Amino acid sequence: MIVIHGEEVHGLNLDPQTRCSHWHGDLDIIAIKFKCCGQWFPCSECHTEAADHEAKVWPAGEFDEKAILCGNCGHQLTINEYFNCGSICPSCSAKFNPRCADHYHLYFEGV
Repeated sequence: MIVIHGEEVHGLNLDPQTRCSHWHGDLDIIAIKFKCCGQWFPCSECHTEAADHEAKVWPAGEFDEKAILCGNCGHQLTINEYFNCGSICPSCSAKFNPRCADHYHLYFEGV
């Protein structure tokens, strides 16, 4: 576990910007607050390995909830802000991995 601006991020072999043993490229610097437990994880694999329950996706009606954490500056984005940020943190301009979109179905309903 690491702490970024007061938020605990859980996962395996985390670095200070939320990269984990599963996703550790230069742009892999976000954490997702999981709907099921309200805890931050860098990826679904970390949640599966650490949690004692199944992950739940965020329903489309809750995409205005802050559920994305920038591992560079700690800024929290709503899900909609994350979808529309062009893979760049609106607070610090750090670049996020655009290929994360390939996994949205693991976290967000209907995408």
